[in-house]
Amino acid sequence: MNPNPGPNPGSTPGATAPGDPVDAITEQWAAVRPDLDTRAMEVFGRIYRLARTMGDRMEKAYARFGISRGEFDVLATLRRAGEPYTLSPRQLSATLMLTTGGMTGRLDKLERAGLLRRSPDPHDRRGLQVTLTDEGFRLIDEAVGAGLDVQTEALHASLTGEQAGQLAGLLRELLAGTARADR
Repeated sequence: MNPNPGPNPGSTPGATAPGDPVDAITEQWAAVRPDLDTRAMEVFGRIYRLARTMGDRMEKAYARFGISRGEFDVLATLRRAGEPYTLSPRQLSATLMLTTGGMTGRLDKLERAGLLRRSPDPHDRRGLQVTLTDEGFRLIDEAVGAGLDVQTEALHASLTGEQAGQLAGLLRELLAGTARADR
């Protein structure tokens, strides 16, 4: 147990942002376990809630294009790969951290919608390659713009450009640190 070095910045009276559900949770812990340092709970609790909220918003943005977030991820991965916008199912699975079974379902739906095509890999008789169609290319370019609009609006509603840059840097450090701890 870490001794609490003092009040948590997010839950102090007079803080610039109004209290949120995470503040309520940490205040309850402070009342029953004042010996706990709940700053990590504040950070990760907010990251989790923010990811859920923005995930729901992104799902709505992509639904206008007839795709889910998971399907967006497949199309976006192919688009980011550059010309000829082709990857193997294995490369897609590895990039998106999906099982091959999960990938197959997404590929089936996207192929039926005419957004990608699967074809034999000319370099590996046993392999397949997945390629964006012209329609898939058009759709993903529109969908990525719509998704970025949603994210940018949310970011600029709360933070200045400088604050957003600082937050991005801090989150990069935190992500790198947690990735090192997992090795």
